Amino acid sequence: MKRNVARSRIAVLVLLLAGGGAAGFYLLRGSITPLPSAAAQSVRPEQRKISNTVNASGTVRLRVGSEVRVGSQLSGIVKKLNVTIGSHVNVGELIAETDDAPIQARLAQAEAQAQLDRATMERASVDAQRAQRLGSQGLIPVQQQQDLELALEEAKAKYEKSLRDRDLVKVDLRYVEIRAPISGTVASVSTQEGETVAASFTAPTFVTIIGDNSLQLVAMVDETDIANVKRGNPVRFTVDSYPSQDFPGIVESVAPKATIVSGVVNYEVTIDIKKNARLLKPDMTANVSIETAQHEVLLPSRAVQHDGEQTFVYISTPGGPQRRQVVIGAQNGESVEIKKGVSRGDDVLLIPSETRSLAKSAG
Repeated sequence: MKRNVARSRIAVLVLLLAGGGAAGFYLLRGSITPLPSAAAQSVRPEQRKISNTVNASGTVRLRVGSEVRVGSQLSGIVKKLNVTIGSHVNVGELIAETDDAPIQARLAQAEAQAQLDRATMERASVDAQRAQRLGSQGLIPVQQQQDLELALEEAKAKYEKSLRDRDLVKVDLRYVEIRAPISGTVASVSTQEGETVAASFTAPTFVTIIGDNSLQLVAMVDETDIANVKRGNPVRFTVDSYPSQDFPGIVESVAPKATIVSGVVNYEVTIDIKKNARLLKPDMTANVSIETAQHEVLLPSRAVQHDGEQTFVYISTPGGPQRRQVVIGAQNGESVEIKKGVSRGDDVLLIPSETRSLAKSAG
């Protein structure tokens, strides 16, 4: 009889222990993710780049000093005009030409005057040499000899002046041809062939040229993001005219003073356009993405688990899955940066999405 009672007590105790274990399991299952099976899919850490970006809107603008007005320093008739609006010119290329007939006439006159002054100088030289010989013999007064020597010096000076006047006319002759001072695109033309221009006080403008690589992008970055934007940050942007094409750039400067529009504080970020700037035009609107930082990505985000404040992954080992605590960094979509905890040779187990969902719902 006593033996049967003891057996009954033992059976009750076993049932109580089994029930307590099951209750403990159901209490704990909501706090951690179940261990993955040994046959679960695994990945090895892969090193690649992810970027943090700041998005903003911007406008394509001309650089200061990139627009050059080309005119004529001489008055006259426009004999030839070789460009139209939109034409591309290279530095030194002939843009326009004025009638050179007046300059050629002035040059001929200056040449004739120089020849006349040269003849006068040569005559004065002969007279001075003769006076020197006669003076040495005492045949002419000293004053006459000195006057002839001074006349020679005056004739030399006059001849030098006539040569300088001729060179000045030759300089004016070079201004007959109006050439491009820079390489760029003709933005406007303000004259035409046959028109008479007068360069009295200011040089009349023939054309306006916008220099090559003279465009820059100015983005308006919100004050909450400006701390991450630095000089040298890579930039990608698009414009409405070419929505499928990315234009590369780099941050040149960040304005130290804010621009406040409708109570919103923004800072101007100047961006140098590195490629295909010829496709762009001033005042185009751009959608800008500024890359402010890069991080090394090692794992898919679904390999990383959380247990309270702890972050961990499961590593496949010969003895079965092993839990290992990790330190994570930046995340981008389905990738996460692992700063500490795994190496490239580790086989990291992926938790199936349904298991993760079950653990989350149970919590």
